[in-house]
Amino acid sequence: MKIAVIGAGSAGLAALRHCTFGTYDCEVVCYEKTDQVGGTWVYIEETGLDRYGLPIHTSMYKNLRTNLPKEVMGYPDYPVPDFPESYLTRTQILEFLKTYCHHFNLRQYIRFLHNVELVEPTKGEGRKWSIKVKDLQKNTVTNESFDAVMVCNGHYFEPAVPNLKGRNTFQGQQLHSHDYRTPEVFVDKTVVVLGAGPSGMDLALDISKKATRVLLSHHSKDPIDTVFPDNVVQKPDVKELRENTVLFNDGSSEPVDVVFYCTGYNYSFPFLDKKCGVQVDSNMVTPLWKHLVSIENPTLVFIGIPFYVCAFSMFDLQVRFVLRFWYGKRDFPVKADMLQDEKEELEKRATEGLQKRHYHLMGFKQDVYYDDLANTAGITPLPPVLTKLHNESSMRFLADLVHYRESRYKIIDDYNFIQL
Repeated sequence: MKIAVIGAGSAGLAALRHCTFGTYDCEVVCYEKTDQVGGTWVYIEETGLDRYGLPIHTSMYKNLRTNLPKEVMGYPDYPVPDFPESYLTRTQILEFLKTYCHHFNLRQYIRFLHNVELVEPTKGEGRKWSIKVKDLQKNTVTNESFDAVMVCNGHYFEPAVPNLKGRNTFQGQQLHSHDYRTPEVFVDKTVVVLGAGPSGMDLALDISKKATRVLLSHHSKDPIDTVFPDNVVQKPDVKELRENTVLFNDGSSEPVDVVFYCTGYNYSFPFLDKKCGVQVDSNMVTPLWKHLVSIENPTLVFIGIPFYVCAFSMFDLQVRFVLRFWYGKRDFPVKADMLQDEKEELEKRATEGLQKRHYHLMGFKQDVYYDDLANTAGITPLPPVLTKLHNESSMRFLADLVHYRESRYKIIDDYNFIQL
């Protein structure tokens, strides 16, 4: 079986590791459009377009520390080294990914500076997929055929920006977190931060060290119950931008120098032909079975779509799941049953008050998803302690934004952890 892997970030590396080690006899090629492994964990100062005219992929900023402890950030068979602290820097995580790549000898399968331009199903006999790829250094385009495709291109690179009233009227600076690198750009500025998800809260904290005043705008009915620095003030949703001020939904207005969009990202697969049978609808990737497998073409899969998860372990689990089906250890359900599965889950989430754009959110119920994958494919499950510790860390994040990273943890067994 000849498998294509698109992207050499943390998901692509997990794909390569299981395609090249163990029970499966795969021929595998990984296409990576940058010159190194690590995906979004690679920090570069540049924003906008790279030297080849392609959009900069990474959204990494200089001062990032993980908002999850290292104890839940490793792979099942390759944990993060035992650093004294639990919450690591971006540099430590990138180094971990490089050592994972080296340990499993994965670089030999990666074609760096190769940008996938088109993926489409082939007609007739032979291999099922045609991939058009550009060698950026040589400026040449080739087509290659594959039996199956693992899309591992991440989902933190195409900014989602709300179409606020007055966006074109506002005279100050407007910036999305994708293009944020250092807080110095906000020295002596009043900044309104739109969005109070994990990145919005983290970045409000990061820029508060340099900005004069930070207005954290969100649509939670109640104030976020954590202790912010003195120069961070919570505000309701933005109603309108004016030349130099921001009008909020409660009728108040504030003079503002910068509008900082921490409004998340869109799932994006610019290389997928329509014939692949997958679309993004209100930021739900569909139709997918188990948030993972293309229902129209089950030899096309998307590793890493769910969010608020123990990412590296989930990638590993998803890859192992897929290979069981591709190699005939399990049979895919019929198309109608897979579509019904997706429909029922969408309806269930709607009854819980979740919109379509939240379809891939796992969060506190992520263990249900992990167990379902493991049971369906008959593979080694993820230990329940991962979800327990992830949830503990998320609660601490909300309770004590400034200090929660000082906590240190140790996993005792598959079910228990302690705080040191």
